Amino acid sequence: MHASEVKQLLEEKMDGALVDVSGEGCDFRLTVVSDVFEGVLPVKRQQMVYTHLNELIAAGTIHAVTMQTFTQNEWKAQQG
Repeated sequence: MHASEVKQLLEEKMDGALVDVSGEGCDFRLTVVSDVFEGVLPVKRQQMVYTHLNELIAAGTIHAVTMQTFTQNEWKAQQG
């Protein structure tokens, strides 16, 4: 699986999310920015993303995922 495929999948499933994916094969690093995360604890945010990846993880297509999740405001603050 390619990073671009993971990015496309998440952007289609998470309306309005900005997604950056790096990695290849079955090991990916994600940054997901969406206001859907507003007021949501970090573990729950990750669960929201995993919901869209679980089928690929179960099939072995994706083996490892490392992710960071941000709201738009958190992302802006992170950038400087």
